[in-house]
Amino acid sequence: MSKIDKLIAELCPDGIEYKKLGEIIDRVENANKKIEKSKIKDQGEYPVYTQGANQKPDGYSNDAGVVISDVPLILYGDHTNVLKWIDHEFIAGADGVKLIKASSNDIDNRFLFHCLRNKISEIPNSYARHFAKLRELIIPLPPIQIQHTIVGVLDSFTELESELESELEARKKQYDYYRNQLLTFNERERVVWTKLGNVMNYEQPSKYIVRSTEYGDSYETPVLTAGKSFVLGYTNEKDGIYGASKDNPVIIFDDFTTSNHWVDFDFKVKSSAMKMLRLKKDAELNFRYVYHFIKTIRYTPQDHARQWISNYSQFDLPIPPIEEQNRIVSILDKFDTLTTDISEGLPAEINARRKQYEYCRNKLLTFPELAHA
Repeated sequence: MSKIDKLIAELCPDGIEYKKLGEIIDRVENANKKIEKSKIKDQGEYPVYTQGANQKPDGYSNDAGVVISDVPLILYGDHTNVLKWIDHEFIAGADGVKLIKASSNDIDNRFLFHCLRNKISEIPNSYARHFAKLRELIIPLPPIQIQHTIVGVLDSFTELESELESELEARKKQYDYYRNQLLTFNERERVVWTKLGNVMNYEQPSKYIVRSTEYGDSYETPVLTAGKSFVLGYTNEKDGIYGASKDNPVIIFDDFTTSNHWVDFDFKVKSSAMKMLRLKKDAELNFRYVYHFIKTIRYTPQDHARQWISNYSQFDLPIPPIEEQNRIVSILDKFDTLTTDISEGLPAEINARRKQYEYCRNKLLTFPELAHA
């Protein structure tokens, strides 16, 4: 019998009480202290967190007047259904941010956070605003001693995952360095220069846009965005599928943000703000080489314009001999596998640890319910 089982048998032999989340949380008093997106900068004294998927700060600000010190607490994205644990002074982004904490000292906020991570998948993505549904989630409330013990076990998993993610971030920086080195040429090297638009065709996404956002894990076709989220979900729609494969890949390009991904499987797209890029038939190039080069371009859009035609297609592409292209691709693909492939390297280990955490979390947070007379 584990330590937690012994505590349950000793402290609550008749079962555990369950309550709706809305009955045991407070919206923190300073939840209205928020900052507009236009005031978020790359540098500053205080980290700024928004409802986006990124668990790290989305920027910084020096505006001490909106700093939130009532921590730790849980940041919840009302539009995105994203949870974040914040245990230091910070500033909240304005759009869709809800800040919550336990309403009683008998509830460990960190325990509550793990419970919410365990239950969050019960809220359908079809809701525009999710907080009302979040308040309806049923949460177990074992004695505080049991809560602390469970938190200790689950935090050991998340700490290991955090260490692996930090190592992965260092590998990605190393990858960026070598990619920039390999794709920088001097005048003495045998290189021909041409515009990207001279060797690339683009296709508009109109006929490939998904009609319904009722995604399901059992469906076959992924719905993609060119941004960080990449795979938004899976659809059962059978028409308007973009055909790509290992032998016939494509680059998807966000026409407003310039984010891009290499895709070698069939898919549908989320919106019209995307272009699909492929080599022109007469271009004697390694397509993968062109993709790696595009990743080296450092350009920040200054306006809400279509970026491929107006800017990206005009960037100069260095073209070394095909043997050199293949050599560069071979080196960079190895780095790419180590830093992005979920079946190998650090991403695979992080994925395994995450699944192990999710399994243990579900087991530890499932209790016999207290019978009510």
